[in-house]
Amino acid sequence: MSLGSQHIPVLLEETVAALDIKPDGVYVDGTFGRGGHSRAILERLGPQGRLIALDRDAAAIAAANAIGDPRFTAVRSAFSQIGEAVRGLGINQIDGALLDIGVSSPQIDEADRGFSFRFDGPLDMRMDQSRGQTAAEFLATASEQQIREVIKEYGEERFAKQIARTIVAARTGGQPLGTTRQLAALVAGAIPKAEPGQDPATRTFQALRIFLNQELEELSLALPQCADLLAPGGRLAVISFHSLEDRIVKRFIRSQQDRDNLPSNFPVRAADLPPPRLVAVGKAVHASDEELSVNPRARSAVLRVAERTAAA
Repeated sequence: MSLGSQHIPVLLEETVAALDIKPDGVYVDGTFGRGGHSRAILERLGPQGRLIALDRDAAAIAAANAIGDPRFTAVRSAFSQIGEAVRGLGINQIDGALLDIGVSSPQIDEADRGFSFRFDGPLDMRMDQSRGQTAAEFLATASEQQIREVIKEYGEERFAKQIARTIVAARTGGQPLGTTRQLAALVAGAIPKAEPGQDPATRTFQALRIFLNQELEELSLALPQCADLLAPGGRLAVISFHSLEDRIVKRFIRSQQDRDNLPSNFPVRAADLPPPRLVAVGKAVHASDEELSVNPRARSAVLRVAERTAAA
């Protein structure tokens, strides 16, 4: 594996410290990737500890199966099915769960996955290549309005209208998009002014990836399942790389922490309110300058942590 395709786990020390690992605890890495966080957790577990890792990417599971640690179990599954996957192993409570949202460096750096405009490859973008629609198939069949809405909503791209119009015009003119370089060039031509320091295609590629893999829906489904699985005192740690993802995490923790949704003047004593289910642990954590100098891909990473209370 070349240096360019090595995966450097983001916020590694901060995340492992936040999980407050017990040597005999049970933990879940809901997004194995290439196992950087999993290996660090295993180093801190004792002989009776256990770690379950999930991933829907076949290459990630192949890497996980190579670990060969009796305390470790890998399951090919989307993290939106974390409850079913963990309980299927006979486990009803865990001491910590980690979700590292987004794509791993190998996924980005492998041209045939189609995640990056830096390499010319097929427009795929699926994390699980055994199912679902590819980016090329979506762009070949979706309406201009659908394409515009995806790019605007998931990429927060202000030129979504121009990009969608150009994509549809290209395919109507007998030039369907089949490769990453084709799409990147088309987007660059459709945008009147790109942001300094950012490739014009960045937001479009991000939007298509998030949409095709249903990443926001996956996250929204996984978070309550993690909370259900956590034992009192157990920790949930989530690393996100996009403002839409971070917003979902922040709102979920807040919703579990708020003790009521009653009007402020409602006649009830604070002591009579139900206790919060989760409490936030510290503030949002960002990569240090030292980490960014080694791993620039960590620049948008945000870590949020919550702890399960004894509340039902």
